[in-house]
Amino acid sequence: MKKSGIEAGYEVVMGLEVHVELATQTKIFCGCEVAFGAPPNTQVCPVCLGMPGSLPVLNEKVVELALKAALALGCEISEISHQDRKNYFYPDLPKAYQISQNDAPIGKNGRLAIETADGERMIGITRLHIEEDAGKLIHDSSKGTLIDYNRGGVPLIEIVSEPDFRTAEEVKAYLLKLKSTLQYLGVSSCKMNEGAFRCDVNLSVRKVGDPQMGTRTEMKNLNSIAFIVKAIESEALRQIKLLESGDQVVQETRRWDPVKGISTAMRSKENAHDYRYFPDPDLATILLSHEMVNAAKATLPLLPDDYKRLFVLNDGIRPDVAEVLVSDKGLADYYRACAEQTAYKTVLANLLVTEVLRMADKAGDDETVIAIRPEAMVSLVALIGEERINLGIAKRVLSALWESDKRPVQIIDENDWWPLKDLASLEALAEMILKETPQILVDYHNGKTQAFGAFMGQMMKRSQGKADPALSESLFHEIAKRRL
Repeated sequence: MKKSGIEAGYEVVMGLEVHVELATQTKIFCGCEVAFGAPPNTQVCPVCLGMPGSLPVLNEKVVELALKAALALGCEISEISHQDRKNYFYPDLPKAYQISQNDAPIGKNGRLAIETADGERMIGITRLHIEEDAGKLIHDSSKGTLIDYNRGGVPLIEIVSEPDFRTAEEVKAYLLKLKSTLQYLGVSSCKMNEGAFRCDVNLSVRKVGDPQMGTRTEMKNLNSIAFIVKAIESEALRQIKLLESGDQVVQETRRWDPVKGISTAMRSKENAHDYRYFPDPDLATILLSHEMVNAAKATLPLLPDDYKRLFVLNDGIRPDVAEVLVSDKGLADYYRACAEQTAYKTVLANLLVTEVLRMADKAGDDETVIAIRPEAMVSLVALIGEERINLGIAKRVLSALWESDKRPVQIIDENDWWPLKDLASLEALAEMILKETPQILVDYHNGKTQAFGAFMGQMMKRSQGKADPALSESLFHEIAKRRL
């Protein structure tokens, strides 16, 4: 949270509802294909259009994937569950109700560990249930509101957390970890730009120490982690300002406008009884035997927490660095491919979670794709590990590798980027700097530690980043000692 909220003596309380599109070939209750980007209303049939007399049949693959997700998140599995009709005005669901699960979800009472600045935290998961997606409304100023029903009936799981979040950073850590977990399971692509991973944020504020929850608002269908963080900060500050001015927060559903950077009211927030849930009479009860649950458990792959333990114990990676690696499947897979070929695993991991991830983030929130061959990355890491180049040079090489298929050594040769290690040349540079700025030595002898930083900054600037840091430091101390 921004400082202003903390200084005002408030804390933010949040719970998340994450909607995840399952990786099936067909929809949840019919045989229509599921494919992103198809022309509008080409993947529909009487069942997903809610035609009178049409009957839904549950896709078995949906239950299989939902069960795997629930097990991976440590949920208690409901051996007997059913599907319910959730009734409310829904312009993009022609049945006028959504088939979901109410009192008997497939999974409940789960958890997911996240790494925070204060160490590991466990986030509670209230429930995980299956449901169908709605269609898509397209608002056109000249044609009115158009409806594309392709997405209607696409299978989802909804993962509802406990109100355990207090900062936007915790929310981001949870969403990245959840996304990575589901990707490793093969349950979903989790491509946010295709709507396969969307988040609703339930948020309220209260005075620090107050046990009473504040009035919450819900921000719907946020499909970018960057937008989610901004929306949380904006909405929390809006609520705090309302309370500070003596007004009340209204329970409502809000829409985030990423262009204006504000949330706006959509409608008053419904409560559970408003939906008039009842079991869908057209769908059979879902029965999961001990044998089915145990068989599903046996097929679970290694998950992010498993890889985190391996990276820490086997590779010597710091837990916070390992957490960043495993929170992105593309990044973790790339690390594993490179780690098999290098002894400098900590150098590799640190480079990936800082410079490489920053470069890859330009592609957005979806799975990281690194445009550097693992072999080239391993060569670059070896140059750093063997102290043949410094980090400043490595950053330049990384940028060049992103645009080129050349070898790191070739790039360094062509650009004359090899570190300057010739003592005579370094000493000449050092003497020139200290002659032009003698105050550096005066400050250093007077105990001002920033004087050394000023000297190193000048050395790097004048050598175009090529001065060897260790030799430069040694030279400085030697000259300073001579001139006492």
